[in-house]
Amino acid sequence: MKKLKQIGTSALLLALVIFSDSERTVQHQVVDFQKELGTLLHTVQLSGLFTDSKTFVDLPLKASPQDIMKAFHEQKDNYNFNPGKFVNTYFDTLYYKNQTVYIKDPDDSITEHIDTLWTILKRYPAEDIRYSSLLPLDHPYIVPGGRFREIYYWDSYFTMLGLVEGKRFDILKSMINNFTDMISTYGHIPNGNRSYYLSRSQPPFYALMVQLLSETDTSVSISEYLPELVKEYDFWIKDTEKLGGDVLTSARVVLTDNGNILNRYWDNSLTPRPESYLPDVRLFLESGRDSAIFRDLRAAAESGWDFSSRWFEDCSSLGRIITTQIIPVDLNCLLYNLETTISEAYLEENDSINFRKYAKLAAKRAVSVNSIFWNEKTGFYHDYNFIKKEHTPVFSLAALYPLFFGISDSLQAAAVAKRVADEFLCEYGLVTTLTQPATGEQWDYPNGWAPLQWIAFIGLRNYGYDSLANEIAFRWMNIVELIYYSTAPGGGKLLEKYNVVNGMEGKGGEYPLQDGFGWTNGVFLKLKKSSHSVSESIINPVLNIHIKNRINQ
Repeated sequence: MKKLKQIGTSALLLALVIFSDSERTVQHQVVDFQKELGTLLHTVQLSGLFTDSKTFVDLPLKASPQDIMKAFHEQKDNYNFNPGKFVNTYFDTLYYKNQTVYIKDPDDSITEHIDTLWTILKRYPAEDIRYSSLLPLDHPYIVPGGRFREIYYWDSYFTMLGLVEGKRFDILKSMINNFTDMISTYGHIPNGNRSYYLSRSQPPFYALMVQLLSETDTSVSISEYLPELVKEYDFWIKDTEKLGGDVLTSARVVLTDNGNILNRYWDNSLTPRPESYLPDVRLFLESGRDSAIFRDLRAAAESGWDFSSRWFEDCSSLGRIITTQIIPVDLNCLLYNLETTISEAYLEENDSINFRKYAKLAAKRAVSVNSIFWNEKTGFYHDYNFIKKEHTPVFSLAALYPLFFGISDSLQAAAVAKRVADEFLCEYGLVTTLTQPATGEQWDYPNGWAPLQWIAFIGLRNYGYDSLANEIAFRWMNIVELIYYSTAPGGGKLLEKYNVVNGMEGKGGEYPLQDGFGWTNGVFLKLKKSSHSVSESIINPVLNIHIKNRINQ
């Protein structure tokens, strides 16, 4: 049973936003807040008017950027200038308050709830607004939920897993069409469809999306998406020709000691992120560093792991973030898959020259993954600091990507599986990193995330560790169901992250814990079908009491 009704703002913590589909009555114009509203952006964000910096840059404008800036310059030096009043005058601050919201039916099972959520989290191309940071898309799409009201790149792959299980093939294809269009339009898939995300991408899962579609719909061939696959690849390897001699890096490419080209995360801007403006400026001032810290923060956002000890020089402090000095194992495994996928697409086209070209690139990268990232002493894959010419000491679930893509040999897989079972596996699933003491960052101990449970599940199964994979699925699905079915305050939700050590809500990060939640929904449904050890309901009464006691601690 689905309940839709109008409620007050006090109930928003228990609700998910749904916007009605409407005809586009005005021509949408994308606004770059940093370029077009720079001094106003700086003034508003540093004023602390919004507790979440993202709120301001998501607001639609009531007038053109030029008219707003003209008014701002005329008023800003007045002794009684009020940023809040100015924003209320020139921005649609009611845009996200005038909404129909969804209250879950207490009788719905978790699968029934997720089935309803696909409709709640669905967005349509039509937007009855003229000026905003939103990049228009031509096809419907699923958003993660909560503060994330736009499509996100790598989130969407894991959401798609659940869409397949829910037989929502139309929205699956329309989302891929949106990503295809963005590659054609912008030359890459942005972090999300906002103007402030255009300077960076996210982990390149587009090839996996295309593969998922071709597996789901046998009438679809990978080669149909070949131009966009190549264009995305070109984005990641741009400026490779500049490397050599004393030039070891350029944007997202790095020349390694063995003469091979690998990739790092990057961002084209050296400024505070508009959506996290105030936290970035504060960190900049506290750290005593130059503006390079902004690029390291942005690069970590491109990684999707924002933030994690993976990127910290001292493994503990955000102010010591050095993302751009690190070659990540997961990114290079994803690019191996992109090279392999392009090769397969050229084979479909009977283009033997390009088939061999990309097959050789993939084979070369696979060798590099096992030579650059594998640490014989620890028996584990680690990210590589190319400045220090050494592995980073952090143990993270990024090490499961070589297993996910079948790059590891059997001995490497055995060593990784042992450490996963002995150290990463907690009572409620896999913890993201082993970094201790805990950093308080959301992509670190004690949090567990849906996408990494899936990567580990498939990676371990690829090498025959089915029992361990199923145990991971069982434990993680347990915490998802326990919190969903809990009647304690804070229960009844599907969360973006979980504390897999103590069976609580996940914590940490730049914003409050979000409910929704696209990739949790998708991975839960996929694991439910894929794991043989998980029943329709795995609620343990003793554990349920445990959750009720701890959920709000």
